[in-house]
Amino acid sequence: MSGPCLFVHPRRIRHGAALTLVFVSVLATGAATGSWGAEGPARAADRGSSAARIPIRPVAAGSAESDQVEAAAAEAAADGKSGSQAAREVVSRSGDRWGAVYSAREYEGFRQHLDGAYVGVGVSARVGTGGRIEVDHVQSGSPADRAGIRSGDRLLTVDGMKATGHPVTEVVARLRGHTGRSAGTPVVLGLERDGHRWRRTLHRARLATEPVTVDRVGDRGRGAVRIKVESFTKGSGEEVRRAVGDVPPGHGILLDLRGNSGGLVTEAVTTASSFLDGGLVATYDVRGEQRVLDARPGGDTRSPLVVLVDGGTMSAAELLTGALQDRGRAIVVGSRTFGKGSVQMPSKLADGSVAELTVGHYRTPAGRNVDGEGITPDLTVHGDDGPSAEARARTVLSGLGGGS
Repeated sequence: MSGPCLFVHPRRIRHGAALTLVFVSVLATGAATGSWGAEGPARAADRGSSAARIPIRPVAAGSAESDQVEAAAAEAAADGKSGSQAAREVVSRSGDRWGAVYSAREYEGFRQHLDGAYVGVGVSARVGTGGRIEVDHVQSGSPADRAGIRSGDRLLTVDGMKATGHPVTEVVARLRGHTGRSAGTPVVLGLERDGHRWRRTLHRARLATEPVTVDRVGDRGRGAVRIKVESFTKGSGEEVRRAVGDVPPGHGILLDLRGNSGGLVTEAVTTASSFLDGGLVATYDVRGEQRVLDARPGGDTRSPLVVLVDGGTMSAAELLTGALQDRGRAIVVGSRTFGKGSVQMPSKLADGSVAELTVGHYRTPAGRNVDGEGITPDLTVHGDDGPSAEARARTVLSGLGGGS
């Protein structure tokens, strides 16, 4: 089967022969919250086996909304107008919170990002005060990093186009250039820092995402292992699985999902399989048809586990958190998660743009609805004090016998 998307972001999954779902909120939620990562979907705010791709097919029949979107796009194209703009107008009137239309270039950039690579300069962007576009994060070793660009710098122009007043998606699409053909090409950025303005020409490069990092926290002899997952891009689930396999006996695991905007649901399920010995991860429906996501057997069910979350934990990351919490495998610490638990179906329109419409929702193993609700931690840490939340999580982990 192919077609549906879960998530951001996000967007999708495959288990056995049944699934090709992917969380898509990397795009949809990025548009809603105004934070977009490395010339593509969001990194920190937003915000899925092994070679899952975004399944795109012609607009699905049997859906009144899909038929309306397709008809509007076709009619506009026949009149020499923008089909994608017409489709956007239909989606905006539909009341579908996560429905959206993306240009072919935007969607291709998203696909590349989920594959774990992208072409760009290594900048993730966000919307700041007054609609100004700011640098959110600079990837280490990237062209932007080598040029001295920093987080917080204001992005004034991209190749002469003023950044402020344009959607972040359009700004990052210009940073990417013509996807697949832009590596090595120049892009001129206008920047501002502390009142000083300057221009810098960067050359785009093919960059790898860094979705999983592993380090030790606490005492080396009995400390815990922290596994930070930024997003669920291709291969990230296996990276987590390998990291879990390397954890010394008796050491605890701090799974940090703060700011994780989601990604490929398959990768989230693989991650869940690292901590579970098979069994249910989530259920979901697509136009009323019920389906399941199951973990693979053989995961680590002994190491003490604490999951750290916040309001930027979304979609596939929420699916994972809910599964570990409902199955009694982990203690969840932090603040309530974002609440993105709907399934989108990506559909290709005549002009090459892609429309995504909500076709269902997913639930945790205990039957909890996530969409609009989020996941409530077992231990809530109020405020945005990240270090405090992490300190509390480490204390809980120590109490479970997993070091400190």
